[in-house]
Amino acid sequence: MAYIILIIGFVLLIKGADYFVEGASNIAVKLNVSPLLVGLTIVAFGTSSPEATVSILAALDDSAGMVLGNVIGSNIFNITVALGVTAMIAPLTVQSETIRKEIPFSLLAGVVLLVLMADVALEGAAENVVTRGDGLIILLFFAVFLYYVFEMALKNRTQADSSVDADVGSPWLKNILLTIGGLAAIIFGGRLVVNSATEIALALGMSETLVGLTIVAIGTSLPELITSVTAAIKKKGDIAIGNAVGSSIFNIFFVAGSAATVAPLALDAKIFTDTWILIILTILLLIFSRTRYTIGRAEGFVLVLAYAVYLVYIIMRN
Repeated sequence: MAYIILIIGFVLLIKGADYFVEGASNIAVKLNVSPLLVGLTIVAFGTSSPEATVSILAALDDSAGMVLGNVIGSNIFNITVALGVTAMIAPLTVQSETIRKEIPFSLLAGVVLLVLMADVALEGAAENVVTRGDGLIILLFFAVFLYYVFEMALKNRTQADSSVDADVGSPWLKNILLTIGGLAAIIFGGRLVVNSATEIALALGMSETLVGLTIVAIGTSLPELITSVTAAIKKKGDIAIGNAVGSSIFNIFFVAGSAATVAPLALDAKIFTDTWILIILTILLLIFSRTRYTIGRAEGFVLVLAYAVYLVYIIMRN
């Protein structure tokens, strides 16, 4: 039964992502908002909803390993697989604004989380815990990010990307229904995938942290992957990049911050290695983006290969 639910979840994710990208990009054109901004906000928040739901529920269940494993594992998946596969389908042109601000903001998110986790090393504490106070600090960074994107929205309001192929004449109601319906399918489908995949994984004897880093992280990141690939196929690369980078920022500053505010998160020492890997991969993404302002097929392959190596490593580590 779990395998049938898994397939149903995948179908909902794929169709939901298709409708969501279409509706959101059409609304962006109608509002004279750039597709990159839509990717950083509406699409990123929508595709991060499964992570938020799973992490907050896990925090309430006192499953800290699942929370941070989900957040960090999802970000690694977004940076490597979501962007890598998308670039292999259609090379992604990266705007200078993304290189100078959005990707560094994603890098900052990883560094902030690493610092707030390191209580033993930095404060001589008995254990590493992301406290409610730490959660509030993380949420303050999220507020700064929101301020930045809204400032960018006001600045670029009249500079929408005319290259977006959207049906500008389509009715508002149709686009709103496509966006909301697609988002609902993404969230519900993601939930089905996560629940069924976790059930299968635990039955196979995997640890909670490993489940968080692999099955749950991949399951909750499928919306980002499918949405980015769908956007690339529709020649809307800005939405793909904004979605992957924006989701990574949302996952740490909003999802981890909210989960820690709900309940303090005691850490597995292994998660520090994964956080360092996330930071290194984000730097690699920044380097790839800076070369010719394009993430090409070869660079996309390197990113996907890096995830395959990482996956083998954490499975062997467990």
